Amino acid sequence: MWGRVFCIFFFILVLGSLPAMAQTITINATPAGVHPGDTITLNGSVSGIHTIAVYLFLTGPGLDPRGVTLENLNIPAGHGLFTTAPVDVNDGSWQYTWDTSVILGNLPPGDYTLYVETAPFDRERLGSEGYATATVTILPPENAPTPVPLSPGMAILALGITVTASSCIIRRVKNK
Repeated sequence: MWGRVFCIFFFILVLGSLPAMAQTITINATPAGVHPGDTITLNGSVSGIHTIAVYLFLTGPGLDPRGVTLENLNIPAGHGLFTTAPVDVNDGSWQYTWDTSVILGNLPPGDYTLYVETAPFDRERLGSEGYATATVTILPPENAPTPVPLSPGMAILALGITVTASSCIIRRVKNK
């Protein structure tokens, strides 16, 4: 009996003294500043855990604060809905190409945070480890038309045209 207790005690003591293998995960986003419709390469690595995939989601201006999938910005992350990227089991590396021209939803200009994690949790349920972040800046569209300000004279001219056209229409209706 005491031999068994000693073995259990020794086993717990030995396991407790071994350094725990820390789980690390990384993410890189290239380029870090893009226009809507551009492609972003996301990559990184995972160590200290054996996994076949990582889970990705996005937070930013106008998006659900829990995070959203990268393919559909209207779907909150979590509850089984994530963007995933396969992990190379030999070296722990992963890569995902995010084509922002084929997403559902709107990416207005601003700073966005990309999350990568090893477990399917949304932003509200993240632990202190097991995830990493990268910031991406969405710039205004390159081909956006530049608004041309109207001078006060144009407003007066438009008002004059409207009044003249209206009076002509009124006269025509009265003469019929």
